[in-house]
Amino acid sequence: MKYRPLRTALYLPANRASAVAKAREADCDAVILDLEDAVAPDAKAEAREAAISAAREGGLGHRLLVIRVNALDSEWGEADCNALRGLWQKSEIAAVLVPKLSSAGQLAEYRDAVGDGPELWAMLETCTAFLDLSDIASAAKSAGLTTFVLGTNDLALEMRCTLDTGRSAMLPLLTQSVVAARAYGLSVLDGVFNALDDEAGFAAQCEQGAMLGFDGKTVIHPAQLAAANAAFGPSAHEIASAEKIAAAFAAPENAGKGVIRLEGKMVEVLHLWQAERTLAISAAIRRDSA
Repeated sequence: MKYRPLRTALYLPANRASAVAKAREADCDAVILDLEDAVAPDAKAEAREAAISAAREGGLGHRLLVIRVNALDSEWGEADCNALRGLWQKSEIAAVLVPKLSSAGQLAEYRDAVGDGPELWAMLETCTAFLDLSDIASAAKSAGLTTFVLGTNDLALEMRCTLDTGRSAMLPLLTQSVVAARAYGLSVLDGVFNALDDEAGFAAQCEQGAMLGFDGKTVIHPAQLAAANAAFGPSAHEIASAEKIAAAFAAPENAGKGVIRLEGKMVEVLHLWQAERTLAISAAIRRDSA
């Protein structure tokens, strides 16, 4: 079973060279160089060139390099996509993250703009996106879309709702995004947490995201990485339990059985599948940390 850890994706402004340099040592699974929200209008061209240079320079190791472009209907989006077109063959770019995706038709437009090669990741941050989410997800395979990324700040602004730590007003949409991703074999990352000094709140939101089924979380500061990695990676207890389940089903006396008894509990094949996934995740994390 192959698994690509996506516990944490660290946003960085592409035009901040010092931040990009630190990303090469950050304990994250993906680095998102941002050309959009984190970059002022008068610095867009500079950020684009910096992102291209960083992609060509490489050095990120196991970390996936993702570049978030400006929207195609902005004055910078077309230039961003043109600059990245074909660059994946000469750089470490793994994916292009597109903002404010609202329809399956837009997804096809971004695929045409970026060209063949890198994965597409899509920000879910508009109300319209959730009205068209099934169509977007069903078009994912043909467009090379692999990952949804929640943009909870923009979504809350458009909904005019209050974005508390528990995301009370947004819970149905968070669940909807996970369901759509799973239905079509996509990864899905939770949105950012803005209060950098609220460690307890961040940990609680990471735990919530993991319980809802997200693969990981987008973060805005390296200080948030450890808590998010812990929440979205298997615990020592989960790994030990998975090892017991896998060993029990592998025992000769249980060959071919769909249900077995283990430590006083009935364990089904579906629990074996869960155990195998947990062990695959653990192995992938150890591999990337080596």
